Amino acid sequence: MNNISQKSSPLYVVSWNTTSRCNLKCDHCYLDARTREDGEDEMSTEEGFRLIDEIAEINPNAILILTGGEPLLRKDIFKLGAYAKEKGLMPVLGTNGTLLTPDICDRVLEAGICGVGVSIDSLKPELHDSFRGLPGALENTLKGIDTVRRKGLDLQIQTTVTKFNIHEIEDIVRFSADKGCRVYNLFFLVCTGRGQQMSDISPQEYEDVLSLLVSLQKEYEGSMIIKAKCAPHFKRVAYQKDPDSSALKGYTTDCLAGKHYCRVDNQGKVTPCPYMPESAGNIKETSFRDVWEGSKLFSDFRNPALSGKCGKCEFTLLCGGCRARAFSETGSYLSDDPWCVYEPPEGNNEPIVLKIDETYWAEESLELVWNSDAKERLKRVPFFARQMAVKAVERFAREHKIQIITPEVMAKTRQTGSGHMGGMNHGSMAQKMSK
Repeated sequence: MNNISQKSSPLYVVSWNTTSRCNLKCDHCYLDARTREDGEDEMSTEEGFRLIDEIAEINPNAILILTGGEPLLRKDIFKLGAYAKEKGLMPVLGTNGTLLTPDICDRVLEAGICGVGVSIDSLKPELHDSFRGLPGALENTLKGIDTVRRKGLDLQIQTTVTKFNIHEIEDIVRFSADKGCRVYNLFFLVCTGRGQQMSDISPQEYEDVLSLLVSLQKEYEGSMIIKAKCAPHFKRVAYQKDPDSSALKGYTTDCLAGKHYCRVDNQGKVTPCPYMPESAGNIKETSFRDVWEGSKLFSDFRNPALSGKCGKCEFTLLCGGCRARAFSETGSYLSDDPWCVYEPPEGNNEPIVLKIDETYWAEESLELVWNSDAKERLKRVPFFARQMAVKAVERFAREHKIQIITPEVMAKTRQTGSGHMGGMNHGSMAQKMSK
């Protein structure tokens, strides 16, 4: 790692591959996780505590995504989650869902883990099970989802789009809405790990699915947030359809990787995202702060000198392309994103900057009276989305001549879709819960 002088970017989310062990063998796994009993390549509990301490030193309100492999295979996963909660972080669990028994969900709740992200790649057992590498995987995942709902845990569903399920995406979105999900994430494959052997969808199919997601986001506005992950072009597509699209609410910039988000793998290596193998450093050798603030790799991501059409595109600040996909295809994380079909106009293009009053990471400010229960409920919203939630709730209260904000008022605001309520679900920005 190279230590350089640079202004640190605010840290919002850290995804930690707590283990490379897994009970499944998914075709697309970037970690190439394996079925085995030992955890010899995992960080110890004590090393995990130190990582949590060092993340909390930078931002005690950050989201910590406990993922894998399958994180529920770690015997100390609840101890790690409870410790993160104690330090003020917002721990969430990214799992394949097959191990979510009633007892496990009770332990998730007891540990203070704030929500669960579960993956479904097809509603057809033969397709999901084949993709996940285990007969009965979908049946067990669906049982896990029902258990999560009964236990009152916040649920997020996500899918990795591939050629085999591209025509099923709309059905999975509707299924997620029927299950009461507040967030649905569609991940776009970056060919790393076992995924290197898979054929991705075509660039045009990629574009078509993004357009579908923008339409679905509008359809489910107020009831479920729909996001595209590892697809910064989503914002460009949304803007082209409607510069005032609700799908853009909260966005001020391109992909957060290396800027406000990073991944720590099971051996302590820190990378901009799970699909970027380039290491910014290892927390076993140096502190997390030194890696976050002193890495040249992260500096390149925060101040990118993009080449080719990405560098001259008017959507460079809003989109910027996927750096992991550029690296996977060309060997340079600053080159063109090969999956973008958009051709920017000739000449010098002025970058498009969104003019949105309600944006993430604005400092929260209460103008109306909030009772103690409502203030406590607000703490469950990711810190960088709280002001968005505050504005939406207080606008609803003024419209209905409500004098005091209570949890019931907050719930009614969400149910009516008043304003942008993305921040009201505390798992909504836990954007790398992919399994």
